[in-house]
Amino acid sequence: MKKKILRIFPFLYRVRVQQLILKRHIINLDPRVHYALSKKSKMFSHICKRHKSILRRVLGNSDPILQENKIINLRIALQHVNGIVINPGETFSFWKIIGKTTKNKGYIEGLMLSHGEVRVGIGGGLCQLANMLFWLALHTPLEIKERHHHSFDIFPDDRRVIPFGTGTSVFYNYVDLQFFNPTNFRFQFNLLLSDEYLEGTVCCDKELQFLYKVTERNHKFYQDESKWFRGNEIWRQEINREDDMIGREELIIVNHAEVKYMKSNN
Repeated sequence: MKKKILRIFPFLYRVRVQQLILKRHIINLDPRVHYALSKKSKMFSHICKRHKSILRRVLGNSDPILQENKIINLRIALQHVNGIVINPGETFSFWKIIGKTTKNKGYIEGLMLSHGEVRVGIGGGLCQLANMLFWLALHTPLEIKERHHHSFDIFPDDRRVIPFGTGTSVFYNYVDLQFFNPTNFRFQFNLLLSDEYLEGTVCCDKELQFLYKVTERNHKFYQDESKWFRGNEIWRQEINREDDMIGREELIIVNHAEVKYMKSNN
């Protein structure tokens, strides 16, 4: 009901957004939370995980120029994130590091998802960066402090190489992505843009005792009345480097999303 009212009266939606932004600014003033803000240009020596995601994908009937705009937005955001270090006891916050995406900073219009629909907005496309950071963090002992996922499956898989549902949604500044470092180690994110990919690496200042493997279970499409849904479970395994034994495994995410495209029966 609340969402319907906000759609009927758009100005109420804008007021609500400003309220949430102000609330998050106040929360960020908590002196007990130490945010990761320092950067190192030299990459840490121990690599935990590498990954790359394709920059130009088939996204429904969207204008291809928005894909190019996204790359411009990513290039600006990477200047703030590349080399960021999360020291022991620190919290990484996506928006604390990047700040508000505005025209004055060089951001342009790109694709954004809102209320299960595709729209265009300044700074659109940064979800790909958030997705990369989340996937890398899952392969470390960093604790996921805040993460949001779209309740809709908007686009069919196009060259997907990681499990469905391991993405994340970000919207300045109250829909954030945050990791906490509970260890005595330092972690670092390194990111770059090649011609075709967003490439990312998460490193540690020392070699960890465990490797981390992320797997998918119980993936399925299912119908509820006239709507189709997609669901799965995302698990993280902690594997001992010395004997390859699984030390611990935990359920990270349970996904349940309405499918908004034509599902193939194949």
